[in-house]
Amino acid sequence: MDLVPALEEPLKKVVGPATAKVMAEHLDLHTVGDLLHHYPRKYAERGELTRLADLPLDEHVTVVAQVATARILTFNGGRGQRLEVTITDGSGQLQLVFFGRGIHKPHKDLLPGTRAMFAGKASVFNRKMQLAHPAYELLKGDPDSQGNADEAVDSWAGALIPIYPATAKLESWKIAKSVDAVLPSAQETVDPLPPGLRDGRGLIPLPEALLKIHRPQSKADIASARDRLKWDEAFVLQVALARRRYADAQLPAIARRPREGGLLDAFDAKLPFTLTDGQQKVSKEIFDDLATEHPMHRLLQGEVGSGKTMVALRAMLAVVDAGGQAAMLAPTEVLAQQHHRSITEMMGELAEGGMLGGSDQGTKVTLLTGSMGVAGRRQALLDLVTGEAGIVIGTHALIEDKVQFHDLGLVVVDEQHRFGVEQRDALRGKGKQPPHLLVMTATPIPRTVAMTVFGDLETSVLDQLPAGRSPIASHVVPAEDKPHFLARAWERVREEVENGHQAYVVCPRIGDEDDDPKKAKKKAEDEATAEKRPPLAVIEVAEQLARGPLSGLKVEVLHGRMQPDDKDAVMRRFAAGETQVLVATTVIEVGVNVPNATAMVIMDADRFGVSQLHQLRGRVGRGSAPGLCLLVTEMPEASPARARLGAVAATLDGFELSRIDLEQRREGDVLGQAQSGVRSSLRMLAVIEDEEIIAEAREEAVKVVAADPDLEHLPELRTALDALLDDEREQYLDKG
Repeated sequence: MDLVPALEEPLKKVVGPATAKVMAEHLDLHTVGDLLHHYPRKYAERGELTRLADLPLDEHVTVVAQVATARILTFNGGRGQRLEVTITDGSGQLQLVFFGRGIHKPHKDLLPGTRAMFAGKASVFNRKMQLAHPAYELLKGDPDSQGNADEAVDSWAGALIPIYPATAKLESWKIAKSVDAVLPSAQETVDPLPPGLRDGRGLIPLPEALLKIHRPQSKADIASARDRLKWDEAFVLQVALARRRYADAQLPAIARRPREGGLLDAFDAKLPFTLTDGQQKVSKEIFDDLATEHPMHRLLQGEVGSGKTMVALRAMLAVVDAGGQAAMLAPTEVLAQQHHRSITEMMGELAEGGMLGGSDQGTKVTLLTGSMGVAGRRQALLDLVTGEAGIVIGTHALIEDKVQFHDLGLVVVDEQHRFGVEQRDALRGKGKQPPHLLVMTATPIPRTVAMTVFGDLETSVLDQLPAGRSPIASHVVPAEDKPHFLARAWERVREEVENGHQAYVVCPRIGDEDDDPKKAKKKAEDEATAEKRPPLAVIEVAEQLARGPLSGLKVEVLHGRMQPDDKDAVMRRFAAGETQVLVATTVIEVGVNVPNATAMVIMDADRFGVSQLHQLRGRVGRGSAPGLCLLVTEMPEASPARARLGAVAATLDGFELSRIDLEQRREGDVLGQAQSGVRSSLRMLAVIEDEEIIAEAREEAVKVVAADPDLEHLPELRTALDALLDDEREQYLDKG
């Protein structure tokens, strides 16, 4: 069944080419259907107008107010004229200014007592808030008849005026007029919800919901329309994911069960500690999946330091026991080398299969990265194709065509969000049959986001820290308000080093951009135009610290532009305790494990996201000594950035922080650009607030897909699915 032609009608036929061009370029709206789904972001009422007292600066605003005064002033010795209009809404006043020839029409229109809608950018002039040359729409009837004007104001009094997400090129009321032109087409929209589900939940039909969201008569209209439209978004998306899971469950895979007395048993026997309850529970979920003849698709999310690598390693050993190979994909060379080091250390002689002094039950653990020498690379490729290496750890070099496996049984992807979905898919394609897949992330993901972004994966959560992990104390250091706090921060770093420990200093920028004259010139121009100074840089900060507050200590730098061998050498020296302070960019954010590092100072902490700060902080306190994380900022106390840092300092619960992060960033686009480069389909649904709807929609979707996987009996739902999942997004969900 095709999409209804009326909704596919190009906007230029309905609203004219000029308006359609602006809508396409600035709002990404191309068809009648797109415009119908461009919902108002709020509604203005005469009784509760957007308060002039609360206008945000430098934002494009729409206000409804009454003209108090209007006067023409001259300047430049009488050569220039400007019209100044003061408007009021009871909460405050705002000045409007019109210049030159543009003053005649507003002078005629904006008489004292007139009500109108005004749109423009709020700025400050002479310490007063003003709108310069705002667009306006009078709220009255026939201008020749005062009686009609009063009636119009009264009839408007109870009306809810939709305020649309607008741009400087296209005001809200112009969008509203365009919506009026396409609203009749709403009657032809196909309703994707199965009738039983719609009636069972008391949801209104879709055409009615579209009419009520755009032209509500009451607040109850808005509420019922929102409920219905949220359900549509949640349900159609969850059906797409449920179909994805269903299709995956039909794929064949080789069941991989660990053998008794094999590699896994030998490894467990030599562990110097017992696994946490959480690790045992998650391991069981993974082993149950591996034992089935369909590929596992599991997301393992665990707090920083909760022991995910241990769980993943035991899964890899189980697969090797069962005669297969396991590959671990890491996002950076530093991390791949580190995983290789820590896994070979954990396994000991079990990682030396076939080597002198190695264990009979052992296997070979091979590293494969892009920067390896020719001989090392050739040997690694040989180990993989012959099956000599049971475990391989590598970067995206693993994905290249030359790389062949003897029998790939399990793919472990570390830090999923760092990989393009194509990369993950390419590695999965290297098995004779689809291999099992375990995706790990240390970024805690609220349950509903996991259900939307990673909805094709089953989820396991590790939220217990292993015994012996120390708490991390976090403090905000306000360098601008209290410079002596920063001096004290460096003293604390010295104290940690004197007690035999090590420290990280993290900066947002590398700092060698200045070697390029073009970049240096651009940077100088940017600094001249921006009020903010550029972010602090690793190279400069390291020099200042070595000369100043940390002189005498062994300070080194680490950043992404260094040669891989140099990076590895720096990390080795730091891990061995030879370097006392490591000044680095966020390359240390993921997976770097130096238990002796106890202190971290994050410079310009306000330039990092909440989840990123939490990730960084997880690099300290990994041993028996307590950790310390200092968040240095120059932001004023009342700023949102400071509030964000305060939240990070106040809790070590990553799931709580990820909620705060999402609420602040607004997940407006969970499927978003970051994941797929495709515009989000979520316009009405708020992933955090609408947790219940998403969970219920997922349950309903599973039932619908189990009963009718191809949706043969639900052609309307199929149509909606095709509209939501254009080819690109379908592929994105495909690759997960």
